[in-house]
Amino acid sequence: MHDRSPETAPHAPGTGARGHGHRLGHGHGRGHGLGDGHGPGEGHGPVQGHGLGVAPDRRLRLPAGLRAPVEGRHWRELGYVLLSLPVAVALFTYAVTMVSLGAGLLVTFLGIPVLAAALAGCRGFGALERARARALLGCEVADPEPVRPRTGNGPLAWSGAVLRSGASWRALLYTLVQFPWAVFSFCVAVTFWAAGWSLLTYPLWFWAFPVWGGQDGIQLYGDGQHAFYLDNPFEIAVTALVGLLIVLATPWVVRALTTVDRLLVHGLLGPSRLSARVSELESDRGVVIDTAAADLRRIERDLHDGAQARLVNLAMELGLAKEKLAEDPQAAARMVEEAHGEVKTALQELRDLARGIHPAVLTDRGLDAALSSVASRCTVPVRVDVDLPERPAPAIEGIAYFTVSELLQNVSKHSRARSASVEVWRSEDRLMLQVVDDGVGGARLDGGSGLRGLAERLDAVDGVLVVDSPPGGPTRVTAELPWRR
Repeated sequence: MHDRSPETAPHAPGTGARGHGHRLGHGHGRGHGLGDGHGPGEGHGPVQGHGLGVAPDRRLRLPAGLRAPVEGRHWRELGYVLLSLPVAVALFTYAVTMVSLGAGLLVTFLGIPVLAAALAGCRGFGALERARARALLGCEVADPEPVRPRTGNGPLAWSGAVLRSGASWRALLYTLVQFPWAVFSFCVAVTFWAAGWSLLTYPLWFWAFPVWGGQDGIQLYGDGQHAFYLDNPFEIAVTALVGLLIVLATPWVVRALTTVDRLLVHGLLGPSRLSARVSELESDRGVVIDTAAADLRRIERDLHDGAQARLVNLAMELGLAKEKLAEDPQAAARMVEEAHGEVKTALQELRDLARGIHPAVLTDRGLDAALSSVASRCTVPVRVDVDLPERPAPAIEGIAYFTVSELLQNVSKHSRARSASVEVWRSEDRLMLQVVDDGVGGARLDGGSGLRGLAERLDAVDGVLVVDSPPGGPTRVTAELPWRR
């Protein structure tokens, strides 16, 4: 850094400064070559050794902090910030103009439809903003709840539904809040980006100051007596180094700015927590209804094909025995004996069917005894460990019982296991179940073993099913249910 008075400051930068600029350019060239040869996009393939087999594939990856300025994610985020300013100006202008016009016309009948049209326009712009965030930020935001008129389908019903919709007012709030934030983020991003790249490339263009500007370089300080310029090789190198640091910091600054944009889009343009919960409950209600209907069909099928068929056959046999009672008492006695066996079989089927609906042992003695009964019917030895200080809600207890029953059926049918274990315990306000077997593994939620339907059934009551089943085993299925007591 040179201290020169205005009268004596020369205009020539000297050859040393250009020489330093050449060295910096050479270094940058080597860095570029390293990125092209060994970067994440092109690494070397396998290299044949001299009689030693194939050498491992080696790639030299730059640290994330050095790759960030040239990655596509940074340029998409920067593009989002730069585009936000004109978009925010348009949204803010539309929202303020239309809402002001609608509010001013509220003294007449026209105010309500104009205000509804303003909110509907904000909802439409919100859809465009969600699409822009999805394309440039990878931010997936679900659509808010649709406008649903309570009664009728006319313009008045539609206007009332738009005005009552919380999503409409959140979209309006987004247009008002995003404008000042877009101005701030645009200024910060452009300042960092322009300053960083300008200083980093200073060795390439500093010669323009003496040739076209009439000064030695960038002026840091100047008054009537002294002026300080960045004009010698050392100062130019330090300037470029500072520019490099700013360039490396810019992606993280832009990412922090777009994090706020993500929060705005999620919080104001997506569905509210209440509406999301309502949608989830509606979906869960559908699952519960479908499950109940499937259970009713299963019970009807079991009754029709099992106990009902046996009882019909029993009635026919008893009728024949009644006819033969006078003619051939011995044959009638044999037929009655066979009918007695059919009665026992039908009774056993009815007991099994009742146990499938809701076992009496579960109601009388709880999960420990009920699960021990289920384990005793499994084809492999099962160890049952139930550690509960008290019984959960009856509905949750029933779901836990049928979950373990279905999992043990899968163990019997699909696992080829030699042993299994069932553990049940309470963790705060959650009921935890875990079934482990030493079978062949490979179970998946999208497989054909009924695990997907079981997961949907648990999800309907805010439960979770996790399957850990690597090929070769063991299989560990963990279920979590609310306690609700």
